[in-house]
Amino acid sequence: MIRVLLADDEAMIRAGIRAILATADDIEVVAEAADGHQAIDLALRHRPDICLLDIRMPRLDGLQAAAELRRVLPETAVVMLTTFSEDEYIVSALGSGAAGFLLKSGNPRELIAGVQAIAEGGAYLSPAIARRVITHLGTRQFGKQAIARAHVRELTAREREVLALVGTGLSNAEIARRLHVVEGTVKGYVSQILTRLDLKNRVQAAILAYEAGLVPEEESTLSSEAPVRGHRRS
Repeated sequence: MIRVLLADDEAMIRAGIRAILATADDIEVVAEAADGHQAIDLALRHRPDICLLDIRMPRLDGLQAAAELRRVLPETAVVMLTTFSEDEYIVSALGSGAAGFLLKSGNPRELIAGVQAIAEGGAYLSPAIARRVITHLGTRQFGKQAIARAHVRELTAREREVLALVGTGLSNAEIARRLHVVEGTVKGYVSQILTRLDLKNRVQAAILAYEAGLVPEEESTLSSEAPVRGHRRS
């Protein structure tokens, strides 16, 4: 089961999201919070796989809670859930280490697909904002192509190859089959890439791969309706 903590200051919204998630056999909401402080306390108590956080909450907002959760519970994935799609919120959410960004106004199937993709260790951006991350946020937040390429030059040839495949949205298992190696080897490469390039998650890695020219735009799942998938915790 995918254990989820849900945080939103509106009880009706929480009830609706819980009802949507309940339609999936592999998802269980283990706790609900009404603000960021409560979300952190309950996350420490229940150790969920995923925390779904509303961005705007009283006392401590979702962005601040996300940053603290990434510090105290690095194994728990954080997903921002909001009605706001302005660039500043997306930048802040991804910058805080969030593994996904889902819009409340999106299709309910996106919510379930996003949770399932992130539980597999990948990342998920609502299709409505995925292309904006590439076309607008990529350059502003992660640097121009020359800077991205300079960072990528620090990697070995094999690491660049793995990074390019991460950018296309392949999971660790799919990359392993493509490169004819075991899945654990790929997981090690991904961890090394994130560490060497000082990246927080696969979303940032995929954007960097795109900015560095490793992934043609038509192959990048960040510019389509497919989630960026990968192995858990790497």
